[in-house]
Amino acid sequence: MADRDPQGTFQAVEAATGEAIDPSFSQSTAQDVDAACAKAAGAFDSYRAIEPDKRAAFLEAIGDEIMALGDELLERAGRETGLPAARLTGERGRTVGQLKLFAKTVRDGHWQSVRIDPAMPEREPMPRSDLRMRMVPLGPVAVFGASNFPLAFSTAGGDTASALAAGCPVVVKGHPAHPGTDEMVAGAIAEAARKTGMPDGVFGHVRGTGNELGAALVKDPRIAAVGFTGSRAGGLALVAVAQQREVPIPVYAEMSSINPVVLMPHALKQRGAELGAAFVQSLTMGAGQFCTNPGLVLAIEGEGLDAFESAASEALAGHDPQPMLTGGIRKAFSQGTAKLAGHDGVTELAAGVAGDGIAREAARLFSASAEAFLGDPALGAEVFGASSLVVHCKDAGELRKVLESLEGQLTATLQMDDADTDAVRPLIPVLERKAGRILANGWPTGVEVATAMVHGGPYPATSDSRTTSVGTLAIDRFLRPVCYQNLPLTLLPETLRDGTKLPKMVDGEPA
Repeated sequence: MADRDPQGTFQAVEAATGEAIDPSFSQSTAQDVDAACAKAAGAFDSYRAIEPDKRAAFLEAIGDEIMALGDELLERAGRETGLPAARLTGERGRTVGQLKLFAKTVRDGHWQSVRIDPAMPEREPMPRSDLRMRMVPLGPVAVFGASNFPLAFSTAGGDTASALAAGCPVVVKGHPAHPGTDEMVAGAIAEAARKTGMPDGVFGHVRGTGNELGAALVKDPRIAAVGFTGSRAGGLALVAVAQQREVPIPVYAEMSSINPVVLMPHALKQRGAELGAAFVQSLTMGAGQFCTNPGLVLAIEGEGLDAFESAASEALAGHDPQPMLTGGIRKAFSQGTAKLAGHDGVTELAAGVAGDGIAREAARLFSASAEAFLGDPALGAEVFGASSLVVHCKDAGELRKVLESLEGQLTATLQMDDADTDAVRPLIPVLERKAGRILANGWPTGVEVATAMVHGGPYPATSDSRTTSVGTLAIDRFLRPVCYQNLPLTLLPETLRDGTKLPKMVDGEPA
């Protein structure tokens, strides 16, 4: 949580101690937002016209500049977030890796979705015009840094990488919880832009602790889309602002998810204790501060579930908590777990070691009957942190009823053995309606950056279930189709001219 003073500056706060960290950072103003958006709009046409190789080189250069910051970046991020060095080292690698992946995507050209339907002047009863289509960038994009991933989902994270890959200038609002990290990465992007000859304004950066700054950014008429990762309240507030503009724009918000884990009967019977221990490892990773944290477990009552809960309780009881990201997140976690503990239909199964210091909270595990869960929608609310609820179902029908009652999710996980296959099969359509990613015999924490990855899902997991914020399909959020009908070949974009080497469809067939 940032420490703000009345002089228009603020400081980061050390996650583990609550003490302010030097230096102070100036608060951006409405004038700063206006200037950044004006520069982004001025850069748009020239940036979108840059040949793919040069745009890809820019993305790769950003990764190089981030790596050049060395351990100083990791040390600053560690102080501001409380995340351990090993986690931040891996996150830096992921950040650089996704920049390289989007550079490859830009070069291969599939994202342009070229389609050509040649003229058919002799067709009866009516001739067909020459029709050619490609995807073009939307325009300047506003990106909001996330609290829980200071590198991979923040200033140079997936939203920024995919928007720049699409040909859109980006204006980032850095997260106020880690302004020093944000400042260093913003400088790396600016240096990469300078070294690769990108137009002035291709990247802009504003910072501050108030909600007014973010609202001003989304309201700016030059902003064409928004990328956001954070709370449901924050995401919906930005959606409301975007929809109230004279020209509404899309907000791609990743918001809340409890990521149900379904323990199928045969798997539970054969390895209930093993699953309980592994579940706790996933639950407590990063103090549970993942959008894919397994906040809900569903299973049919029996000895297997008893073994799962016993092993999970034992593992959790010995877990020593790490600092949470901010005081606000810690407070919300404490309030959420207190509501569960005080609920008449909920039993607390286990708690981790009590934390010392202001930022550490014990992990918590609760249980409830399916009847209680179905009777109170509040039991399905996200508690951001290492807290989970095990729902006891009487039979397969009740388990399915609980699944049907859930909101949209980022993930749904099946722990199953071969003998569970027939029982799982009718659940797949339900899970497809509820989640963007369905896992078997794994745990939801951890998202691979790959071409087939989907990190999105039905509301409220995301504001637009058709999209993903991770993987190469993330580029599609910042593109739109344009069709060119009967334009002279000399006026057509080179990507649509005869003989283009880009991947394409001609007359509906791959060519």
